[in-house]
Amino acid sequence: MEARALAKQVRISPYKVRRILPLIRGKKVDEAMMILKYSPQKAAGIVSKVLQSAVANAEHNYGMDTDKLRVVKATADQGPRLKRFLPVSMVRSYPYQDRTSHVTISVAER
Repeated sequence: MEARALAKQVRISPYKVRRILPLIRGKKVDEAMMILKYSPQKAAGIVSKVLQSAVANAEHNYGMDTDKLRVVKATADQGPRLKRFLPVSMVRSYPYQDRTSHVTISVAER
């Protein structure tokens, strides 16, 4: 049985989140939280909140022991893109896209 948590439309690129996820995949929850705590990336804070939510879901909804939990799955999928324009010289504009992510983390007892 797995408990999962999902954060949708987080305002960070999925490429940046995917750099953090291999560091915690397969690790115990305590160890994963320590890794995320001392990672300097912005994505580490977002992933940490989702991991805390997954642990709380496992404890509250399924009655799992939090000391035995491991990170089973961790994915970051692409969310909707926000289309924006940057003003540049001579009254022109430069289009760009703000990317968003859907972060999913599943934990299970092992």
